[in-house]
Amino acid sequence: SAADVFKALGHPARVAMVRRLGEGECCVCDLVETAGLGWSTVSRHLAVLRNVGLLSSDKRGNQVFYRLECPCITSFYGCIESVISGTPATIQLEASE
Repeated sequence: SAADVFKALGHPARVAMVRRLGEGECCVCDLVETAGLGWSTVSRHLAVLRNVGLLSSDKRGNQVFYRLECPCITSFYGCIESVISGTPATIQLEASE
């Protein structure tokens, strides 16, 4: 549900990881660096995001790569930042048909 997605996005480390993934797919090692947390903690955060459908992953050799399944979330973050800063939102999200 939408509430589950918002809950999954409710942690600063997960926000940082989603922002990083907005730049393109990356391996867990990159996300560990982005979040500044340990591997097991990052893996748990990634599982939360994957379980609500925001991320997908595939294993290549010994590395796991993640990508956003909902890339419009980065535009949503822009809207949220405008609310926080008190400036009018300039980003418009388009509804899919």
